[in-house]
Amino acid sequence: MSPRRRAAAGRAAPRWEARRLDARRNRLRAELALGRADEALPELVALCAEHPIDEPLQALRLRALRDAGRTAQALAAYDEVRTVLADRLGTDPGPELRALHAELLRQDPVRPAAPAAPPPPAPVAPRGNLRARLTSFVGREGEIDALREDLSHARLITLLGPGGAGKTRLSQETAESVAPAWPDGVWLAELAPVDDPDAVPEAVLTALGARETVLRGAGAEELRVAEGNANDPLARLTEHCSRRRMLLLLDNCEHLVGAAAALADHLLAHCPHLTVLATSREPLGVPGEFVRPVEPLPDPMALRLFAERGAAARPGFRTDADEETAAAAAEICRRLDGLPLAIELAAARLRMLTPRQIADRLDDRFRLLTSGARTVLPRQQTLRAVVDWSWDLLDEPERAVLRRLSVFAGGCTLTAAEAVCADGPDQAPEVAGLLGSLVDKSLVVAAPAEDGEMRYRLLETVGEYAAARLDEAAERAPVVRRHQVFFRELVRTTEPRLRGAGQRSAIALLQREYENIRTALRHAVAARDEQETLCMVLSLCWYWQMRDLGSDALHWSDAAATLGPDPFAPPAEPAPSIHERCTDAPPPMGPELLQEARRQAGLIRLVSMDHAAERWSDEASMGWLRVIADTYRAGQPQTCRIPASLWFFAVMLVGETGRLRELLDETVRACRDFGYVWELAAALQMRANVLANRPEWAGDARTDADESVELFRRLGDDWGVAEALSARGEAHERRGEYARAAEDFQVAIGYAEQLGAPSQVAVLRTRYAAVLTEMGRGAEGETILREVVAGRHDNRSIARLHLAMWLGRTDRTGEAREQLDVLRGEFQSETMAIFEGVVLGAMAWLDNQDGLYTDALTRGLVALERSHDRLSQLVAPQMSVISLVSVARSLAGIGGERRATTAARLLGAGRALLPRGHVPTAMERDDWARAEELAVAVLGRAAYETAYAEGGGLRLEEATALVDAYRE
Repeated sequence: MSPRRRAAAGRAAPRWEARRLDARRNRLRAELALGRADEALPELVALCAEHPIDEPLQALRLRALRDAGRTAQALAAYDEVRTVLADRLGTDPGPELRALHAELLRQDPVRPAAPAAPPPPAPVAPRGNLRARLTSFVGREGEIDALREDLSHARLITLLGPGGAGKTRLSQETAESVAPAWPDGVWLAELAPVDDPDAVPEAVLTALGARETVLRGAGAEELRVAEGNANDPLARLTEHCSRRRMLLLLDNCEHLVGAAAALADHLLAHCPHLTVLATSREPLGVPGEFVRPVEPLPDPMALRLFAERGAAARPGFRTDADEETAAAAAEICRRLDGLPLAIELAAARLRMLTPRQIADRLDDRFRLLTSGARTVLPRQQTLRAVVDWSWDLLDEPERAVLRRLSVFAGGCTLTAAEAVCADGPDQAPEVAGLLGSLVDKSLVVAAPAEDGEMRYRLLETVGEYAAARLDEAAERAPVVRRHQVFFRELVRTTEPRLRGAGQRSAIALLQREYENIRTALRHAVAARDEQETLCMVLSLCWYWQMRDLGSDALHWSDAAATLGPDPFAPPAEPAPSIHERCTDAPPPMGPELLQEARRQAGLIRLVSMDHAAERWSDEASMGWLRVIADTYRAGQPQTCRIPASLWFFAVMLVGETGRLRELLDETVRACRDFGYVWELAAALQMRANVLANRPEWAGDARTDADESVELFRRLGDDWGVAEALSARGEAHERRGEYARAAEDFQVAIGYAEQLGAPSQVAVLRTRYAAVLTEMGRGAEGETILREVVAGRHDNRSIARLHLAMWLGRTDRTGEAREQLDVLRGEFQSETMAIFEGVVLGAMAWLDNQDGLYTDALTRGLVALERSHDRLSQLVAPQMSVISLVSVARSLAGIGGERRATTAARLLGAGRALLPRGHVPTAMERDDWARAEELAVAVLGRAAYETAYAEGGGLRLEEATALVDAYRE
């Protein structure tokens, strides 16, 4: 063969398949050498169809046809190969094929052992009893190709899948595609109507049309059944199949699986040229059986099927007609698990309902999907009948496990199934075998999870059916209770692993089981079980914080609050010091510990609330906050730990920021005294964060962050390392050490990425990008900020603010305004009042950039007022001065000696009021320079210097009073 031909042949078969293909060629060549042309032909025909330009393989087919006495077919095959080679490669057949063609034309003698038979007339319709289908076949092209390959080397293949998955149709479409390889036909035996296992051989014999005593053999000869076998269907069937090369389809074996298995085993042992393709909801369990699962259709194929069947039911129907239709169609296919029968039943409903109406009614799917074709089996006419058929085949222990599995959400592990589905510990070992049986019967889906452990789940349709059966059995209450207790214990015992070396595996476990955890919480709240609810809420607090699940924290802490008294209702008693965690042991808790659990759940609720300014503007709200702030004292064991450590937030909200440093110092000291290592690392990190916001304390912040990083690294806590590095990076940033800050942020990003914490990564990347804009690497920083803003997480707002400011600095104020418009809506709906002032200040700065000084003044004055907020002074003490500069620039830009003089005084006051050690950013420096330039242009340098000096001695309140006259 020429190199070109070899290359083409190599491309015809994938590389991974080449070795197996060579082995099959060699085996077939050996069969021909042994005079077994008839036996080799079906496989050769199928292989050549798959590899039409593989010339050595085509030569083997021509030899087999020649040796079998089918010269005319061999000549026709040569013409076919020549045409394909010309079309695809532009060449003629090679020397080997041409030599064979010459032999065929001379009609050289063939081997004596195989008498030549007259060539059959062409074309000849395939033998068998497959009926023509009336509908298109959708979405299984890949499975058909795989099955064709299976049929070339396996003699028993079982298509395994749940009811309605399309096993029958797939088997028939596959069989039809390979029919030419089976000279004695493809025969379908439908076992669904058969209810007697002893009648299976007779049913198959009837399907083959072989009930007469005279049977047709592989050739033209007749074989008469021996007298002793006349009344034995199995013997007659065996004799009929023994000399035929045929494919037998045994359809719907699940209710007769034992009898079907025995028949298949017997026929395969006594009929060497027979291949069996079976469909069943469980394996036959015969030696040599090749099981191929038939999975539900993937989303695109399911949608395609719905579209085609929908158009047949309602002409003109399209799933992409509009967004609502597309969304509803996708929901239907997803909730029906991609099961073709269920999708077809739903499509039939389009004659009377819209896709959205169908989707909205799928919670009652068994009454909705009842309009199947009248000509199919009764068990395929409704969705309930499909599942009823499987349910009726189960024994009572299998039914008990199946209906109890319906309480799980998102699947379960074997351990969970044993705990929930067994009536007691002594029965738990039996669950594994029953679960395996349900997997075999295609009622439970088993798949390995990321940790390698198998997970088991029900398709939504099966789950709804099983849930109804659970109610019928009056078992819901005890099963739900077992589920709730199992997952309460899972979160309670997993929570300590979130702090330290087991952090990653603990997070992954809670993520996998989160749907079950939420279901267990719903069970506890619905049962009004306060202690169970509190135990779960406290156990999940740190997970919620790490995964940025504030809405879940608020929802469930709110729910817990409805189950018991408010622990902070005045007059609340001070909390006693408690060393024990509320979750150290399962419920019930003693009275003192229960009250502490209520307080801690209340703190989770507090920090998860919307903190808009109006929430805390009335005296009642502030009174409640003061009670919380007075409930604990720094240095108590519980305030060193999550969630009681959230008490500091209440202290900040009531404005006691002056004592915050003292409280943090006391907490660090207490952690050292109690020997709380992780808590010490967290307290140091918290203190570093607070100190980093004060330039004069930035050095102390770096010292705390260094120790925190070291402790967290020693503990193997990636989350803590990332947060401590971030605090250190912020301290560097406040001192203008941008390169060191960038390094810390970049390393922190690596830790967060390894942990799989997208929200934490987003925050860290935003900080890193902001530092890059100060280092002359603005384009790189902009790219990162745009990526963060485009992400799907809740931490985009700060990135959007930094992006807007960078756009404004680079004269793209229009796009910057668009970002701020979006940002203002985000802040108003989900964040603290402090940020509203930040956004207004940014908008005022953009107005100044564009020369819109009057608009800038209006917004700047409001931003200045917001900057006096107690939290603003804690988080960003420099914001008041930045607002003063912005207002000064607006006044000078509007013009007039009086305004310009006020502007100069504000700038003088701002310079004196800047926090000690504050390093202005590039934007702040530019804003200051432009404000000064505008004021000097109006006043002249001497008058400006005079006014500037006058402002240098003003307090913040006095400087603010200067602009009161300019308020509307």
